[in-house]
Amino acid sequence: MYVNQTTIKYFIIRGISDVPEIQFTIFFLVLLIYLITLAGNMTIFLLICLDQHLQTPMYYFLGNLSVVDISCSTITLHKILTSFITHDKTVSYPACMAQMYMFGSLTGHELLILTAMSYDRYVAICKPLRYHMVMNAKTCALLASACWLVGFLQVAPPLGILYSFSCYSTTEINHFFCDIVPLMKISCNDTSFLEMLFFIEGLLLLNFTPFVLTFISYIFIIVAIMRIHSNHGRRKAFYTCSSHLTVVILLYTTLVSQYLTPNLNSTLDSKKLFALFNTAAVPMLNPIIYSLKNKDVKVALRRSLGKFRLIP
Repeated sequence: MYVNQTTIKYFIIRGISDVPEIQFTIFFLVLLIYLITLAGNMTIFLLICLDQHLQTPMYYFLGNLSVVDISCSTITLHKILTSFITHDKTVSYPACMAQMYMFGSLTGHELLILTAMSYDRYVAICKPLRYHMVMNAKTCALLASACWLVGFLQVAPPLGILYSFSCYSTTEINHFFCDIVPLMKISCNDTSFLEMLFFIEGLLLLNFTPFVLTFISYIFIIVAIMRIHSNHGRRKAFYTCSSHLTVVILLYTTLVSQYLTPNLNSTLDSKKLFALFNTAAVPMLNPIIYSLKNKDVKVALRRSLGKFRLIP
């Protein structure tokens, strides 16, 4: 049975698991993770907006990252939560395309904003005397704007090709949200060109190029740290980069496991676990990593809580 695009009106999202006995457990865990993600990233974002001590380039980019994490989790996890309550696993064709576009755009932006953060750390450690001149408000705004623009543009070509496909072998998507790989799996059109484009664009634009730029930045950072004579100075310099480096390693590991495999015919069930970790666990861990490893954030949080106690 093949379903023409001209008649298809919706897809059925299969979800994380079909086992009825664990549906409530999945719902509860996803809801808990989502609430923690929302609370953590909103706290980071509000602290950066309200506390003058955090209105620096590094925290400006971190605020952008918090917005991406909230948006990405909301876009991908909401179907798991709503389908448990409404028992409706269908998603309209336009909504599926929109979800796929937003997820791809936000993922691309996240990688680019992490690259911008690595450049910020490079300037701060390798060129400290020129830091405020180089990383001024205009430069930060241009870098952030470029990350958003490229993120929203890079996903358009593969999505446009997928939208032109004329039929699908089934309306059931073996995933918990609309993603490009599961849709390619159920398409009865020739997907060889789309697979090649997706792999090349995902490898070169979304992963390899930002990774190389981040890697080069950290090579210069490590060389600069090794030139510091005092152990205290070395620890302090490395401490300023440890949170960002942890987040970079975490995100790239999950994305490579989720997407960058030569054979798209591999099982989707294993990829769903990496996708769940990428869309749920990583956004939840980001504010925790930055708050636990960053004295400025902890001091700003205590300062803000102290102000609320003084309010009668």
